[in-house]
Amino acid sequence: MPKQEQFVKEITDMNVDFTRWYTDVILKTELVDYGPVKGTMIIRPYAYEIWENIQAELNARFKKTGHKNAYFPMFIPYSYLVKEAEHVEGFAPEVALVTHVGNEELPEKLVVRPTSETIICDSYAKWVKSWRDLPILINQWANVVRWEKTTRPFLRTSEFLWQEGHTVHETPEEAQEETLKMLEVYREFAENVLAIPVLVGRKSEKEKFAGAQATYGMEAMMLDGKSLQAGTSRYFGDNFSRAFNIKFSSKEGDLKYVYQTSWGTSTRMIGALIMAHGDNRGLALPPKVAPIQTIIIPIAAHKGGVNEKAEEIKAALENAGVRVEIDKRDQSTGWKFNEWEMKGVPVRLEVGPRDIENGVVTVARRDDLAEKTQIKIEDLPTAIPALLTDIQKNMLEKARAFRDAHILVCSDMEELTAAV
Repeated sequence: MPKQEQFVKEITDMNVDFTRWYTDVILKTELVDYGPVKGTMIIRPYAYEIWENIQAELNARFKKTGHKNAYFPMFIPYSYLVKEAEHVEGFAPEVALVTHVGNEELPEKLVVRPTSETIICDSYAKWVKSWRDLPILINQWANVVRWEKTTRPFLRTSEFLWQEGHTVHETPEEAQEETLKMLEVYREFAENVLAIPVLVGRKSEKEKFAGAQATYGMEAMMLDGKSLQAGTSRYFGDNFSRAFNIKFSSKEGDLKYVYQTSWGTSTRMIGALIMAHGDNRGLALPPKVAPIQTIIIPIAAHKGGVNEKAEEIKAALENAGVRVEIDKRDQSTGWKFNEWEMKGVPVRLEVGPRDIENGVVTVARRDDLAEKTQIKIEDLPTAIPALLTDIQKNMLEKARAFRDAHILVCSDMEELTAAV
């Protein structure tokens, strides 16, 4: 874990208590609040903007690979869940059930969506008739409910937001290719957008998704040295198509079962961002998902021309595609510096009378607070996007160096025991 001498008073030192540090950060930076029901969380606007940026980046990748978004009901007949034996066994302990409407008992219990394989398969059984109907490539953005016993915001909650892809194919080879293709989409996204290096591979039989023939996952190392699962891609074979009777007429005129995949990731990625890049000052957000990429702090704002120049700079940066805000609140400059460092904004611009006189601004970068530079105001529309690109690259390299430094290669059980 990286050493850092200074930290915000209200945030526990991560080297002393990493769990407490994580809780302090998510509350102090106003990412979440606790919901009234145990295990639930309120995603506050700052965190939801991060999620929207994640959605936008993933949606672009899903559409590029031919997938369309759809939405399926969150209430699922209980009889659907029990059609696939392994699936019901895997999810039954976490399932939330609706049994009554008012005082009237329902004729059949309803499952509150823990995942959507069963209800989507019911639709696919109606939609698939011929080989011409294949493949079907659908993604869904939704909330799911799993009644977890031990919860932590973003990492494991009773309700969370996610995306789940569900695809149908003519052959096992096509489905297997899809499974690995989407795993690679996740890997590339994690590294190039979240600046988190990951390891990908096939999960053990014990760890595989309930109802899958094979599950592939990506694991990321957090700053406490622990691994976090950040996304999975699953090959179902014909397990669900047999349970839900999803058949198609082949080119040869035979009736055959389809082959399926599913793949998903969730708001857990926000937790990964916090634990992979944060420090004792708080968040450190990669520019590609940061709600605010550049914050402008007017210095001696009461003096003539300072606020006006800040607005000019903001407009120029917005035209250059930068997400930028000005902090005009009635707080001290030092308080604002600490606030935005804690919230992980990648770049801070300091604009004061002397800066304006010299035609420059002072620039601080969140990934290296020791480095302060001055940039000509006229150069900002090109210099700041370039700086954000450099910060994104540096954060990935830093995270990769940390991970690689904490990987040990063990050749036998004795070495493994000693290592852990």
